[in-house]
Amino acid sequence: MLDTISIIGLGYIGLPTATLFASRRHRVIGVDVSPYVVDTINRGGVHIEEPELDILVQAAVGSGYLRATMRPEPADAFVIAVPTPLTEDQKPDVSYIEAAAQSIAPVLAEGNLVILESTSPVGTTGQLAQWLAELRPDLTFPQQTGDNSDIRIAYCPERVLPGRIVHELVANDRIVGGMTLKCSEAASALYKLFVQGECVVTQVRVAEMCKLAENSFRDVNIALANELSMICDGQGIDVWELIRLANRHPRVNILQPGCGVGGHCIAIDPWFIVHGAPDDAKLIRSAREVNDAKPAWVIRKVERAVTTLATLNIASEDIRIACLGVTYKADVDDLRESPALKIALALADRREGRVAIVEPNLQTLPEELTSSEVILMSPDEAVAWAHILVLLVDHAEFKCMEFGLNNGQVLIDTRGIWKDKK
Repeated sequence: MLDTISIIGLGYIGLPTATLFASRRHRVIGVDVSPYVVDTINRGGVHIEEPELDILVQAAVGSGYLRATMRPEPADAFVIAVPTPLTEDQKPDVSYIEAAAQSIAPVLAEGNLVILESTSPVGTTGQLAQWLAELRPDLTFPQQTGDNSDIRIAYCPERVLPGRIVHELVANDRIVGGMTLKCSEAASALYKLFVQGECVVTQVRVAEMCKLAENSFRDVNIALANELSMICDGQGIDVWELIRLANRHPRVNILQPGCGVGGHCIAIDPWFIVHGAPDDAKLIRSAREVNDAKPAWVIRKVERAVTTLATLNIASEDIRIACLGVTYKADVDDLRESPALKIALALADRREGRVAIVEPNLQTLPEELTSSEVILMSPDEAVAWAHILVLLVDHAEFKCMEFGLNNGQVLIDTRGIWKDKK
């Protein structure tokens, strides 16, 4: 009987998941290391922007089915949804998962279910089970006694799109990799409390690799688009026209290029495969390198534009640049691994006081930019002010803008939404 569910980590995945369980009238205890996050949620507020989430949290807290705390408490099921970042040398950092294991171990009891949702290298779920077994030798775990274990453990990765997280948590199929069949059955029963998609059962290592493969597929396809954009730029070819025509082939679907790849999944997860199979993951590594190199290519293009304008009686030190969009994708406020933000930071460092930011999804500038004398402007102000406009993110507000370039004004459009203005 699943009376109480504990969600460890109340970020972009953990908090929506917690509210959906609570909306089905299950008691949910959310755990986070941030006092600000815990206090905000307990007041019925949200610390992240996601459609429908604020209403769900307010209802869940108000009805008494959701509360947040900084310390785990006894529960029937524990869902771990903490980050798995990269180290500086592109290796997976599972220390947050280990910390989560250490935090829940004291309150585990016979019959509990533990699910890891964090995107993780293959083998992490087994490592989680080992950590818990070492911390609680009085309990048995699947690697020790199989289906007869006291504790059930499974891996079930999230696979949602920011901006549609609530909808997709409910509608999408889930991949469930239990360490035993009974572990998979227990995890599937938990998710079926709110998931309308199918819970597809597989082996735990297959489930771990499935999540990584999904994001690597996207990364490789985006790398092709980004590489084509750089090749076409050098050969005077309109890459947007090229992709539109190529995609008329019935078996071709090239994605759209941009200024790089960001977000909490695609920019990180493929490196987990590379780390686990460094000699074999050649294509996946190359795709990561192409996409990671795109921001530097955009910056070089901006610097060439500065050099060109400096020959037109505009002093180089007076040239003003407006960066339109700094979030990692369109129409969200999420800055995680944002290539647009990296570009804006680099330009601000080089041209202090002469860089403006236009970001309709943020009320204030990111902390990283506040020390660089960067100006936050409206779209119209930026068009009138800047010598160089750098379109980095295709926000809806930018797509509907009506304007023409001033004499000598340069447009660098990394998303192809303003190519008719050149």
